[in-house]
Order: sequence, then C-alpha cells, then structure tokens
Amino acid sequence: MQEEQTTEGTKGPETEVVFQNQERRFTFCGHDLKIIQHLKNLDIPAVIWPTGLALCRYFEKAGLNFSGKKVIELGSGTGFVGILAVLLGGDVTLTDLPMVLNQVEENVAKNIPSTMMQRSKVSALQWGEDHGNFTSDYDVILGSGVVYYRRHFRFLIDTLLHLSNERTVIYLSSSMCHDTGAVDFHENIVPQHFNSEIVDRIESKDISVFKITRKHTTFQ
Repeated sequence: MQEEQTTEGTKGPETEVVFQNQERRFTFCGHDLKIIQHLKNLDIPAVIWPTGLALCRYFEKAGLNFSGKKVIELGSGTGFVGILAVLLGGDVTLTDLPMVLNQVEENVAKNIPSTMMQRSKVSALQWGEDHGNFTSDYDVILGSGVVYYRRHFRFLIDTLLHLSNERTVIYLSSSMCHDTGAVDFHENIVPQHFNSEIVDRIESKDISVFKITRKHTTFQ
C-alpha cells in the first residue's frame, strides 16, 4: 500500500489544516485511489480510519477477487473500501447515513471507470431501522471501524443477521479497544450468532480483521 496526501484550503498550522477538505491517494491491489474527505462538514464520517486501510491491505494480502459477488458495505464513510471492492470485480452497494452519501458518491465518481459504474450503488442505511429495505442474499458484507458505540451493537447485529445467509462471508476490521466495547462485541456478542476467526492483525495499531459466517441452524 502506498499513500500520498494533498490538502484543499488555506495554508496554516497543521492543527488548522486537519479541518480542511483533503484528498488522499492510495494504491491497493494495483488500483490507484483518490479519496476526497469532507472534513469541514462531516467530521468522523470523513476520516480515513486505519481499520479501513487494514481491510484493504487484507484484500491485497489474501488476493481477494469479488467477481460475480453481491457485496454490501456498512458505514462506507468516504467509500474507499467499497470502491476497491468494485474495482476487484464486485457488484457493490455502499451504504451510510443520508448526510454522508454525497461524499461517497463523489468518490465513486472519481474512482470507478464508467465501464464499471453499473456495478456500484450508493444507498442510505441506518442499522436496526431500515435494513429491511435490503435483501438477504449478499455474498459478502464489509465493515471497517463500525464497532465503536456499545449502544449501536444490537442494531449492527440485527442488520448483519438480516443481510446475511448461511453462504454470506462478513469481513469486519476493528480496533480492539476495550473502551469502545470492540473486544466484548467480537468475543462475546458475535459468537452468539456467528462463527468468527481473525484472518489478519496489525499489532502496532491493535487492529484485527475478522472473517465471520452465520452459524448453521438445525431444526428438531
């Protein structure tokens, strides 16, 4: 993975620059990405978190190819993880809260060639509320940095359960911070419904990438 960064806005101290809109550039899996961050307007949803970079790094390390796969990304933010999934062959729906979608759409337009654009879709999705508007036949579900508020865990689990089936593979990249409850989520809550294994780790940042699948239901 390679990265360059440029900043849009007036020059000033580094403490001021961080609040300007920025363009960051990455190379993953042989694809160059130019990602706009609307930091002045969106704050947290405009941040490119290390968990997202870790998930893209895992795609590269594992040689993943999403050709022929129906994919949905939760909490897309800037959209760069979902965009990479499109470039790797997937039919991808990138989702987030309505206020974030303009940023996602801008980055989709900047990074996905017109010949691939039909394989991308941007949609609003609020966990636990309108997940019923989506189907349950996704092959792959992606999420990076989505495990951070304990009060959202039930809604996230409900959404994952609705979107997935026994063939679905879920990749979640999480910062394993006790303060956010991520350890409890992955060690105690996820196993109630899913099988889960760590497939990649970045020890220096305490980030884990999990591969998760539904537990098989047996009927008496």
